[in-house]
Amino acid sequence: MSRAVPLSRRSALVLGVASLAGLMMLMWPLLVRDSSGGQVGPPFVFLALLPVVIVVALAEVTEGGLDPRVLAVLGVLSAVNAVLRGLSPGTAGVELVFFLLILAGRVFGPGFGFVLGCTSLFASALLTGGVGPWLPFQMLVSAWVGMGAGLLPRKVGGRAEVAMLAAYGVVAAYAYGLLLNLSSWPFVLGVAVPGHTGLAFVPGDPLSENLHRFLAYTLITSTGSFDTGRAVTNAVAIVVLGPAVLTTLRRAARRVVVNGVIAASPQVGSSAPAEAPVPHQADDAEVSPRA
Repeated sequence: MSRAVPLSRRSALVLGVASLAGLMMLMWPLLVRDSSGGQVGPPFVFLALLPVVIVVALAEVTEGGLDPRVLAVLGVLSAVNAVLRGLSPGTAGVELVFFLLILAGRVFGPGFGFVLGCTSLFASALLTGGVGPWLPFQMLVSAWVGMGAGLLPRKVGGRAEVAMLAAYGVVAAYAYGLLLNLSSWPFVLGVAVPGHTGLAFVPGDPLSENLHRFLAYTLITSTGSFDTGRAVTNAVAIVVLGPAVLTTLRRAARRVVVNGVIAASPQVGSSAPAEAPVPHQADDAEVSPRA
């Protein structure tokens, strides 16, 4: 099973710790407590560390260096995603950036998916002028989307694989909207929805009450509109374009990912021949069935 960006045990551990730290930074309103009942301000010091966490995770994942061919593929896919996001600026939740991220993470593995999620959102933000305090959260959550696609079961193929990726695209769309709402909800003041009161974050309130407010806020402002549009876009794009894109990406993967055993030099005085390199054979999950 090929991996464009292999993950060592240490890299996987650092990635897990960084993801946990990022998740805590997103969930700080539900975690911070003030027993005196006073105002609880956002921990800006920890929020400012989020870009540092992302940089450390990226540096660890790519510690061994990226093969020039893998780097070229990463650059091309990041540029394509940036253009797709510019062509679909999120109106009614229609965003084409995630379906390609999911398919690339599926083919090239979780490490590549994590890196592509970060670079795609960063490049698209530069292209569309969307740079702001929300960008590190977008990069991190998108990285999770790409990494999750690479962690899906590998033995699924054919139509079942496309259905699995489409279902994952729907789940990822709602999860992306939920987590990004969590990053901005504490700073939304005076939310007024007819028939619903108290949707804003109340510092110092119990976890259950703030969680209820947040879920109601997300359901009313995001889930039924932008998140659903994003989920439908992901599912339709994966079903319609997925088989062709998967085939193209897998052909590219067979050219840029080299797996094999390096022949060891025979010891002096030994007559045993060196072990021949074992050519890479793509497993069944990596070969798209013919139509």
